[in-house]
Amino acid sequence: MRIVIDMQGAQSASRFRGIGRYTLGFVQRVVANRGEHEVILALSGMLPDAIESIRSAFRGLLPQENIRVWYAPGHTAEFGGNDSGREVAELIREAFLASLKPDVIHVTSMFEGYVDDAITSIGRLDRTTPVSVCLYDLIPLLNPAEYLAPNPRYEEYYRRKVQYTEHAKCLLAISESSQREAQQCLNVPPERICNISSAIEPTFRPLEIDARTSSQLRAKFGLTRPFLLYTGGADERKNLRRLIQAYGALPRSTRSKYQLLLAGQMTQGRMDELRADATNAGLAQDELQFTGYVSDEELIQLYNLCWLFVFPSWHEGFGLPALEAMACGAPVIGANTSSLPEVIGLESAMFDPLSVEAITAKMAQALEDEPFRAMLREHGLQRAHLFSWDETARRAITAWEALQAEPEHNTPPLGATPGRKPRLAFVSPLPPERTGIADYSAELLPALSAHYDIEIVSAQERIDLPWARDHAKVRDVEWLRANAGRVDRVLYHMGNSPFHQHMLGLMREVPGTVVMHDFFISSLLAWLETHAGAGSIWSEALHEGHGYAAVRERFLDLDRARREYPASLGILQAAQGVIFHSNYSRHLARTWYGEASAQNTAVIPLLRESAKRTDRSAARAELGLADDAFVICSFGFLDQTKQNDRLLNSFLHSALAADKRCELVFVGENHGGDYGAALLKTIEASGIKSRVRITGFASREMFHHYLAAADLAVQLRMHSRGETSAAVLDCMNYGLPLIVNANGSLAELDRDAVWLLDDVFTDADLTNALEALWRDADHRRTLGSRAQHIIASEHSPEACAQRYTEAIEQFYARSRTSLSALVNEIARQPHFSPDNERLCQVSGSLAATFAPLRPARRLLLDVTATCGNDLKTGIERVVRALTIALLQAPPAGLSVEPVYLSNESGRWHYRAASAYAMELLGCPADALPDEVINPEQGDIILGLDLAGDTLVQAAREGLFREYRDRGVGVYFAVHDLLPVRIPDVFPPGADENFSRWLNEIARFDGAVCVSKAVADDLVQWRTEQGLAAEGERPFKVSWSHHGADVGNSAPSRGLTPDAGATLRAIRSRPSFLLVGTIEPRKGYMQVLEAFEQLWRNGVDANLVIVGREGWKGLPDAMRRDIPETVRCLTTHAEKGKRLFWLDGISDEYLEEVYGACACLVSASFGEGFGLPLIEAARHQMPLFVRDIPVFREVAGDHAYYFTAQNGTELATAIEAWLALHAKGQVPESAGIAFLTWEQSARNLGNFIATQATLLVDL
Repeated sequence: MRIVIDMQGAQSASRFRGIGRYTLGFVQRVVANRGEHEVILALSGMLPDAIESIRSAFRGLLPQENIRVWYAPGHTAEFGGNDSGREVAELIREAFLASLKPDVIHVTSMFEGYVDDAITSIGRLDRTTPVSVCLYDLIPLLNPAEYLAPNPRYEEYYRRKVQYTEHAKCLLAISESSQREAQQCLNVPPERICNISSAIEPTFRPLEIDARTSSQLRAKFGLTRPFLLYTGGADERKNLRRLIQAYGALPRSTRSKYQLLLAGQMTQGRMDELRADATNAGLAQDELQFTGYVSDEELIQLYNLCWLFVFPSWHEGFGLPALEAMACGAPVIGANTSSLPEVIGLESAMFDPLSVEAITAKMAQALEDEPFRAMLREHGLQRAHLFSWDETARRAITAWEALQAEPEHNTPPLGATPGRKPRLAFVSPLPPERTGIADYSAELLPALSAHYDIEIVSAQERIDLPWARDHAKVRDVEWLRANAGRVDRVLYHMGNSPFHQHMLGLMREVPGTVVMHDFFISSLLAWLETHAGAGSIWSEALHEGHGYAAVRERFLDLDRARREYPASLGILQAAQGVIFHSNYSRHLARTWYGEASAQNTAVIPLLRESAKRTDRSAARAELGLADDAFVICSFGFLDQTKQNDRLLNSFLHSALAADKRCELVFVGENHGGDYGAALLKTIEASGIKSRVRITGFASREMFHHYLAAADLAVQLRMHSRGETSAAVLDCMNYGLPLIVNANGSLAELDRDAVWLLDDVFTDADLTNALEALWRDADHRRTLGSRAQHIIASEHSPEACAQRYTEAIEQFYARSRTSLSALVNEIARQPHFSPDNERLCQVSGSLAATFAPLRPARRLLLDVTATCGNDLKTGIERVVRALTIALLQAPPAGLSVEPVYLSNESGRWHYRAASAYAMELLGCPADALPDEVINPEQGDIILGLDLAGDTLVQAAREGLFREYRDRGVGVYFAVHDLLPVRIPDVFPPGADENFSRWLNEIARFDGAVCVSKAVADDLVQWRTEQGLAAEGERPFKVSWSHHGADVGNSAPSRGLTPDAGATLRAIRSRPSFLLVGTIEPRKGYMQVLEAFEQLWRNGVDANLVIVGREGWKGLPDAMRRDIPETVRCLTTHAEKGKRLFWLDGISDEYLEEVYGACACLVSASFGEGFGLPLIEAARHQMPLFVRDIPVFREVAGDHAYYFTAQNGTELATAIEAWLALHAKGQVPESAGIAFLTWEQSARNLGNFIATQATLLVDL
């Protein structure tokens, strides 16, 4: 049983009251006691403040994917008169809950949404799923003069909620008192109301409060003496005015020893009223204190510290505070009305709440009679143990199980007018179209008309079907669009040919049941895109159903893409339900698109009318076959997938070939290419070509003549794509003994009705089958008779039409809460008259709430900065390489989608970076649109680059909080923390900008760093910022090194005209190479100073610098030493002689430079990784690098490390290196271990896959 629990009782304003505490405690134990049942928690995205705390409360108890969030547009609080918003939100909520396919829905609190945006209802849209409601009390209904009459708006709201409550199948009362109230006041059968009682958390217990904690708590709440405690709400029924009056009536000598503390959230106005009551009762200013909102920890401490707990409420549903106080060892006295006697369970502890004197007397007794107070304490501790959340949860589960066990009542077909059959729009090709689906539909229609009044919807110019003229109306496609509301059901017959092209858009506009005669529709979509001018319809279908790899295949090998990818996800998304003709087709749906794709499906055999009785001799005479001939037939178009060549070869190598009476006939049109030509050549060379023939196109009449004339049929397949062979069923229908192989749906055939070869069989297996059946006439008759019986009993039009009707009606019933039905119902609401802005809000809420069917969860790669401005260096180069690797090899269970942030509509969101992805894959950039992306439950966002202020703005608008509320994991790559660690080598203010970005991503779910050094630095930084202890989700940090295979990073190509001369100059003497953007942290000026000194000292070596000028968009005053560095490089006396600056060269050119140089120099003062070290090591180039932690991590003992504060010290270090080099003693870089980009992406994918699992299992 699937139990869906609406958790708004723990989200709304009630979360600060007993309802919120009850909801969390109760549902946690339901989850713990669920056994084999499945529990899903439904949260409102309109009440976001409690979402993360609820997720945290169930971490370890329930998979996080079982916590789902829904959204509605705008505010709905009823005190403000938001009728339109409420009506729309009620419908969305019910549709959402129904979309979770519950067996029962439980509402934790019905009377919500007057002062906040909580939404509850029953029966607005979903009128079939049984709903239970937790009933706390009916206080306003029982006391209308106090609660309802003064506020007509509230009365309207409350009485509507009462009506909803009466629609519930079951009321779960929290006490005997609440149960009695419901039985007396509600129009609900008594047996539908059960008492599940209540309980409290084990955290409510006696504690030893140390003196320091006690002193701090007392000081916070103005307590200087022992105190009497009340906790709870402050409305009239809580009876606080009488409590204050009763306290004021105590003797002054008694009062002077104590204070009265009212704990709980109250409005300032209410506190002012109660203070005035205290003044009137003669209380001194410090005798009455208020806490305002208190945390659970503070509340438990107050229970433990109080001298007496008083609960004077004259009406409670249960009275949790009294139980909590007793469990903490507080002496408790309370009112003798409603539910409190069953909670406190001690008559001597009770008082009349309407009598100030009685309250005063009981307080005085508890304060002055120490044995009585001790007895209260002991009794309370024992009494509290009698209440158990586990018992409450078990009672609720038992009630839900009883609901599920109730028999379903038979109801007339939904949407049909009593007394007439439902009106069915039948959308299908029909004769004379040359497609098997047309013939199939012609056979189905008469039988289906017994259950429906049929309107035939056709795109054909002419229909050749006599039955249609007499029994149905023929309409065109536009008629259905215009009259969608006037038909009760729609049935589409979908195939993989142009005959069905009009259905693709129509079934989205007018949803219905879809019969998928072919699971693959790739040929139709390919034809539409490549020949019919239908835009990118196929590419988009490939992308949505199969990812970028499939789209890439479409541009590399069109035919292969058409064969390999079904591209039918859109059909499954649009359909109310899908009918397949075999379990194999349903298996294909699961395989390609996940388990959910097979949920709204049915399997109905391909129908067959009883075989026409044709005289066998007459048929043979018509076909020119001898009466004594043994005729083997294979039916259908000849193709490699039909393995006609295997049948031909097996026949030719069998004993049948030697018998002149044996003939082999291929009844159908030959393949028009090389395959067909090879068949003809084999037949020609066989020596028995007069007994082996291919008929060519066979008319319907010829086809049936051969079925009647044949002795044996062979129907072989390979590479099945979900289709069901009509020819196989025709053979069985005619009682023909039949040989098939177990490919696709053929594997489902009864082995007593056909000779079933293995899917992968040998020619010898087939030859053996041919010879065995040829020789055994009895076996042939047995197979044929059994096959004919199966067709008559399971495939008859009448039997199939009955199953069609059952499936269509089931699908239609479920569709009453579908997204399409919801949209129609919203449009019919009396207060719904939206402008464009409102429509956008509604559509946005629907998109966020109802995720379409997808084949896998998505890994959304945030490439905002890179796809907007790919400089092809540094981080952009890393992003490019990782994106390509992840697109080509997605992590298991995830599809990869590059995305970028946009506020194009005035609100931040993600869009698909399709143009960027397609360019990386070498495909046309305009092949796919950059559509809006709505991250969904279970998706992972992984930011690969640094989008800076763009991300900060999106985060501060709440975008990522909303995503995380939905159950989306958000992780970002951290390349370094240098702007905040060494801000003086970055533009002024860069540290502040970077810090803002870092502060945002450090509050997400985790980070993937480019090195262990960066990971350690990030952990340290979060600790320094006080972030390590923040948040209710753990922050995960991992690291993975970059790849070094430039060829797999979409490298730029091309050499400059002077490249040859430059490379010769570089090779002419030892050359030292620096690679990186010209910016201060790279240490270029220090290296240049060192080489100027070396050149003065007579060292004849080249200095080669490869990198773009950095920070070009900034004024020179903000560019630190870049202008000076550029000036030196461009005006230096050694420029073009021994100093070479190669600005912005291609990756191809850089590879040549690596091969021409003798040593890599990296003088950076800070790096996140140091990719040039790895790239140089691939060329076995020695490394001369600054001694910083990350270089030690990357290069280990395979580099020469230097420390230098100035150019002179660096020159000395280079001379030392040269001396070692002359002796062959410099460290060799060849020993450095490095990854390919594929391996780097795999590490990244493994981390993300682990986090995706954690999102489920946390």
